[in-house]
Amino acid sequence: LHKGTMPDHLSRFAKALTDSSATLGSIATPQNWFEAFDLLRKYISSLRSKKKKVIFLDEFPWMATNRSRFLTAFTDFWNGFAADRSDLVVIICGSSASWMIKKVLRNKGGLHNRVTERIILHPFTLGETKLLLQKKGIQITDVEIIKLYMAIGGIPFYIEQVNPGESTTQFIDRTCFKKNGIFRLEYQELFASLFDNSEKHLLIIETLASHPQGITRDELLQKTKLNSGGGTTSILDELITSGFISTQVPYGKKKKEQLYKIKDHYILFYLKYIRDSSTAQSNLWTSIVNSPSYQSWSGLAFEQICLEHIDQIKKALRIEGIQSTHSAWHTRGDDTIPGAQIDLLIDRADNIINLCEIKFSNTPYTITAEYAGKMRQKMASFNHTVKHRKSLFPTMITSFGLLENKHSQNFIQQSVTAKDLF
Repeated sequence: LHKGTMPDHLSRFAKALTDSSATLGSIATPQNWFEAFDLLRKYISSLRSKKKKVIFLDEFPWMATNRSRFLTAFTDFWNGFAADRSDLVVIICGSSASWMIKKVLRNKGGLHNRVTERIILHPFTLGETKLLLQKKGIQITDVEIIKLYMAIGGIPFYIEQVNPGESTTQFIDRTCFKKNGIFRLEYQELFASLFDNSEKHLLIIETLASHPQGITRDELLQKTKLNSGGGTTSILDELITSGFISTQVPYGKKKKEQLYKIKDHYILFYLKYIRDSSTAQSNLWTSIVNSPSYQSWSGLAFEQICLEHIDQIKKALRIEGIQSTHSAWHTRGDDTIPGAQIDLLIDRADNIINLCEIKFSNTPYTITAEYAGKMRQKMASFNHTVKHRKSLFPTMITSFGLLENKHSQNFIQQSVTAKDLF
């Protein structure tokens, strides 16, 4: 029970145990959690079947109210009874990420190293998102699904808000820009429910949102004015574990130079467009999608989606069986060579490096002479900066593929389209 008292939780525990047990009869509400788990122990011991028995405790942190000693009683139940039974599976869940990490995964007491398996629920991929939409009777194109994913990511609960007969634009207008739209309210509630004292979590998130390409830990600390101690490290770990931010070591850099960046699509979309928007203007998203701001944002959002679907990209390039690493790359340049940035670099064990340019557009992308020249300059910068003996394959990842011309035919080695990401 969200914000329930200890008596409330004990009463519901007794009711659940009564409903599950035909042998114990009506169970009176226990006085404390030790009595509650003793009742559970008694019920399990009465079962003669050797089949697996599952105890599922949902929203585990909600039951650990102040002075309830819930976690102590559960630890006693697990260590003194449940852990030694091969027929017993105890599953605990909790949406409060910080609590689960601190109190369970990093428990220094009786639950230290007691977790058998960690199940972290990752967002749906584009392919899984498409299957869920089809299950709801929603038929939209792959590129429209990508546009939807750019705004809300692959969270199943978010995807389920789409209605049949509703375009992506209509959906975003309704849920993000109407006065009571679900995604106008989600942001603050999300962090408050997941993290205790979430002010610092929000500070880090909103600082990273201003640097979509990522910044180092030192830069983050400087901008947020947070200290470099264990408290900040714990907050960063919680945000990473919860899937809100990610880290990546740029090509050729050391781990201490890794970049922190926001990973969650909805958070980026909220801070970019929803937070400061007015509910007075109708069809707001319709006007935004025709603006230069949208072109910039959609390019970065599509780039993030591609990085999240690297396995699908490797499969489309027919290199899934070849050992490889992937990362972004950039150089500031020097007196000899200008600075350059490569969206995605796939370094392969077969002496090939795919230099991938990622472009999102509503039509097939045209490689002009000017753009081909810029890509050649990037390759020259890479060769000048990075000492290697591998062949470079200019590779394009686009929404609708490439318009055929001499540059796409004679310069680009491989091409991946939006449908390959599903």
